[in-house]
Amino acid sequence: MNDHLTPDYGRAERIGIEEAIFCGGKTIEQVGFLLDEAARLGHALLLTRLSPETLNGLSAAHRGDIDYEPLSRTGFFGEVAAPTKPARVAIVSAGTSDAGVALEVERTLGYAGHATAGFHDVGVAGLWRLMERIQTIKSFAVVVVVAGMDAALVGVVGGLVPGVVIAVPTSVGYGAARGGETALAAALSSCAPGVAVVNIDNGYGAGCAALRILNHIPDDARAPKER
Repeated sequence: MNDHLTPDYGRAERIGIEEAIFCGGKTIEQVGFLLDEAARLGHALLLTRLSPETLNGLSAAHRGDIDYEPLSRTGFFGEVAAPTKPARVAIVSAGTSDAGVALEVERTLGYAGHATAGFHDVGVAGLWRLMERIQTIKSFAVVVVVAGMDAALVGVVGGLVPGVVIAVPTSVGYGAARGGETALAAALSSCAPGVAVVNIDNGYGAGCAALRILNHIPDDARAPKER
């Protein structure tokens, strides 16, 4: 099994983003082996797409070392310091059904030591909800927009805020939403210039994109204003 599992503990030194373990598609034994190795080396891990079934199949010792968030299916293995600096990333989500993906963004950044500010259930079906918060949202260096259905929120936010906008289309929606393909196409086709788009439901990818940006801007750049 060792031949098939080679953790990349040098990733942070190369690109500024630590290794994460995608648990989907891995057996309980494989995940357990990776946790054994991390514990032996004294290394923390971010676990993504960790199902409750896989979590419950792990040893009691491993389960006790995992901070698990069920809606996002993410886990922090080992000691992870809480963020201490003010948030520079806003996470804006269209509806309650997008919460799991939005939380994956938040947890990815939180694992890396970055606080976030959430602005949730502000989809364009009730545009006033967004407009009540837009001045605060505009003060963040990075804004991650999480939206399914027609992903209309992406274009609206992209046309209003000056910071970096990262769109996460989600698989939320009725039949013509096509499991997120409509939201993805809408985000890619947005007339708001400069919007970056990650894959469907890829909150982890959006969090990593935000990290790449944060790693190259001063800590005090576009700090949120007190309101």
